[in-house]
Amino acid sequence: MLVDSHCHIHDSDYPLDIKEVMARASQADVMQMICIGTSLSDSQLAIDFASSYEGVFASIGVHPHNASEGWDGLEKLLNPKNSSVVAVGEIGLDYFYNHSPKDIQIKALDAQIELALKHNLPIIFHIREAFDDFWPIFDNFQSTGRSIRGVMHCFTDTAENAQKCLERGLFIGVNGYSTFVKDESQKAMFASLPIEKLLLETDAPYLTPTPFRGKINEPAFVRNIADYHAMIRNISFDEVAITTTKNACQLFDLKN
Repeated sequence: MLVDSHCHIHDSDYPLDIKEVMARASQADVMQMICIGTSLSDSQLAIDFASSYEGVFASIGVHPHNASEGWDGLEKLLNPKNSSVVAVGEIGLDYFYNHSPKDIQIKALDAQIELALKHNLPIIFHIREAFDDFWPIFDNFQSTGRSIRGVMHCFTDTAENAQKCLERGLFIGVNGYSTFVKDESQKAMFASLPIEKLLLETDAPYLTPTPFRGKINEPAFVRNIADYHAMIRNISFDEVAITTTKNACQLFDLKN
């Protein structure tokens, strides 16, 4: 069994037929997936979608791009009726685009980390060109004796920051980007990541893996990402599937 730990197929703009997408996921042994919220309204859509399909879960959060829209009301989505919610995210800092001012992004990140800790939920982090600001924020929370559980989604940074993730107990999410990246140092970084701290994700509809470049991404393609990471480690597909599924079940408290 495989888990797509990060996708956006619940989005109303997702262009593929959902029933066909779910059927192809099942055929590829992708039996569980997490739909990721990026705003208050999108988080509600993720919850609604997850409630409609077996093996689908939701994460709620306000993406740094949308931080200026506010995050008040997010906690209201954490109620017993929404039992499919397994994480807070994706949240973080994105200085590549700066769609929201940096100070607002930081405030949103602080508030949502607090929310996750209050409800004992893992966090799905999105950090892009902002690690210098992120690590002090993360470490400040850790210094208070509160342990953050989470994953660094769509990691595409340096080996140094990958090591900092691992030192802090974070899982690292790898997706289609890892299958087509051309930078040799990043290729080496991906191959060196310990499988015991790896999560597989598609980020569908984005970052479609090789050999499906040019097509809309979907959860079934997580199988190709697993294939690639088995190949670069010279281990079996089954070892990658079993270990990464165990990792996802451990972090998000999914039933294996």
